[in-house]
Amino acid sequence: MAKAPTALVAASGLVGGYGVARWTGKRQLGGAVLAVAGAAAAQRWRRQAGGTASGVLTAAYVAAFAGAHPLAKKVGAWPAVFGVTGAVALASWAVADRRG
Repeated sequence: MAKAPTALVAASGLVGGYGVARWTGKRQLGGAVLAVAGAAAAQRWRRQAGGTASGVLTAAYVAAFAGAHPLAKKVGAWPAVFGVTGAVALASWAVADRRG
């Protein structure tokens, strides 16, 4: 069975975390989704691209989560989430998934 690309894992964490928090009204539950997917992606990034790349991509993942909040005030919540998710997914693909 083929593994999902890390870009998809990271995107699922960002979009899924926000969606779960929004639809359940429980921010902690959304945060758990975000954290589990982020940890899974970081582990795979390390295996596929090395420690430095994993650190940079993990920082980008966290920055995307944090950056979506002020961006949402300007463009709306879902557009902000999709925008930062696209950036992280593209970076993940370029650094880790494209190789294999």
